[in-house]
Amino acid sequence: MPQQPCTYIMASMKRGTLYIGVTRDIAMRAWMHKQGRGSKFCAKYGVKRLVYMEYFDLMADAIAREKRLKAWRRAWKIELIESVNPHWNDLYFRLNA
Repeated sequence: MPQQPCTYIMASMKRGTLYIGVTRDIAMRAWMHKQGRGSKFCAKYGVKRLVYMEYFDLMADAIAREKRLKAWRRAWKIELIESVNPHWNDLYFRLNA
């Protein structure tokens, strides 16, 4: 998979703890989260399921989107995830398919 700026959301489980991040290599970053090396927060709360991702042409746009999403209410984040991934499937397994 080619590297491209991406804003993503990880979850511990359906409607569980959420983590929002940004990366150029979503496959590697999601793998790091799954190994407990993505962030101390994710390791502490078991946040290992990639449930949402959004690609951008520019890293600045991905960072701006990350900041906007972090400011959203939790209910809005859940609604966003469920609009594209209603069953909260782990999208990591689709990255290298």
